[in-house]
Amino acid sequence: MGIFNQKSKLKPAPQDIRIEKVVVQSKPRPSLTPNGPRASSSSKYSASPRLSPNPRLSRPKSASPYPSSSDEKRGALARKRKAVTSTPRDSPAFGNDSDSSDEDSDPFRKRLRRSEERSADLNRKLRHKKAFGSEIRDSRIIHAADVASVATGCPIIQGTKPEEVAIELQYPSRCKREKYELVWQKDKIDAVKDILSVVEHVAETYLTDDEAKPFIDHNGSFKRQMERAISEKYRDVPVFRTALQSYNDKLLELVENGTVEKNIQKLHHLPPSLVSFILTQVYDRTVAPKVEMLTKYEAGSDNVYGELLHPFITKMLVEQTKMTSDQVFIDLGSGVGNVVLQAALEIGCRSYGCEIMENACNLAEAQEKEFRARCLLWGVAHGRVHLERGDFRASAKIMEKIKEADVILVNNKAFTSTLNDALINMFLDLKKGCKIISLKSFVHENKTAVNDVANSILDVEHYRYHENWVSWAAAEGDYYISTKK
Repeated sequence: MGIFNQKSKLKPAPQDIRIEKVVVQSKPRPSLTPNGPRASSSSKYSASPRLSPNPRLSRPKSASPYPSSSDEKRGALARKRKAVTSTPRDSPAFGNDSDSSDEDSDPFRKRLRRSEERSADLNRKLRHKKAFGSEIRDSRIIHAADVASVATGCPIIQGTKPEEVAIELQYPSRCKREKYELVWQKDKIDAVKDILSVVEHVAETYLTDDEAKPFIDHNGSFKRQMERAISEKYRDVPVFRTALQSYNDKLLELVENGTVEKNIQKLHHLPPSLVSFILTQVYDRTVAPKVEMLTKYEAGSDNVYGELLHPFITKMLVEQTKMTSDQVFIDLGSGVGNVVLQAALEIGCRSYGCEIMENACNLAEAQEKEFRARCLLWGVAHGRVHLERGDFRASAKIMEKIKEADVILVNNKAFTSTLNDALINMFLDLKKGCKIISLKSFVHENKTAVNDVANSILDVEHYRYHENWVSWAAAEGDYYISTKK
């Protein structure tokens, strides 16, 4: 962000305000389950390659100037979004050909053990109005094959004949299928893993138990057939393609006879695992191929970059601030738009963002376009999204909407004190009860006029975020939720 050269002169508030600190040290709660035809369960294929934290695996170095308990000793390193996953991306995600009946591998048994449910937002309508018409629509997505293909230099998966490389995948809508190629290259879209994840998410979110059995039942389902066919033991690509075609045909039948649309109408929110997966699909097709653009910022300025990852945002927006679809979310310094899009999809609220860095803005616009196309492909409606370019202190749109905001995010970990002070002046216009999420507290022990103002208008709660919840560090860290008095 630009430098704020002139502070507002404000009189200190006469009263002393106590700051309450609540330290949360428990491990994250299990993922939330949807109030729909079927509850979601975890799966080895459902997590994003970028967002499935596993501290046992090595973490790519990060050059984000954001300090952490581990990184500030090493200094700034080359920034790259984390690729921590249960399946390292230095090998293909081939299926397990084991016939074990372990209940941990059975999504139906795992689902029965899940007890927590998210309160339904009955005003949230998830069916996309344009996704289930009589005509097949072109969602205008960036296909996986546009990013990972023979044409982009990726080698064909071993055992695949040239005429077997091109495949297509049906989604739960009346949209054209996504094009994939059976290729594999490190740090590219993993076609097999992506396809298996889609199959599981479709079955668990869009179908009832009985409807889902042909898709993900442990014995003989489409997913199981594909896993076995592509495993290193069998490596039978024709069988994989046949199972995929059977999946495509069956899902299209359920779309055309109205089953999928009927089930979506019963949903009032998506499971966090599917939210994360859709957003990761968007990121992998827009930001990931150009991620090095985000390293170009001025050291020591407010214009630095770091990402809060999906589980962290779900924790704050769903569990802590309990946002609903009729509310307004604003991200001040929204980067490539990750959180703005997540709020729009996971909450269904009106979601605004403002970013000043040109490269980040360009990638944010690419993400927003792909996000809209992907939501149509998945048949789900999202909240209104609006991304602004420029300094949020000078944006007429942001200054207008900040008065309506219910939750504001400010990733101010690396902001200068000047910019943080300017934000306090902006917060004077917030409505009572508005929540401000930040990585630095706006209330501190220093005796300054601006801090006295912050102390007089904000009640602050202190929390700890968990390992692998931010892009610049694997360690835990602090964050704050302030409430406007």
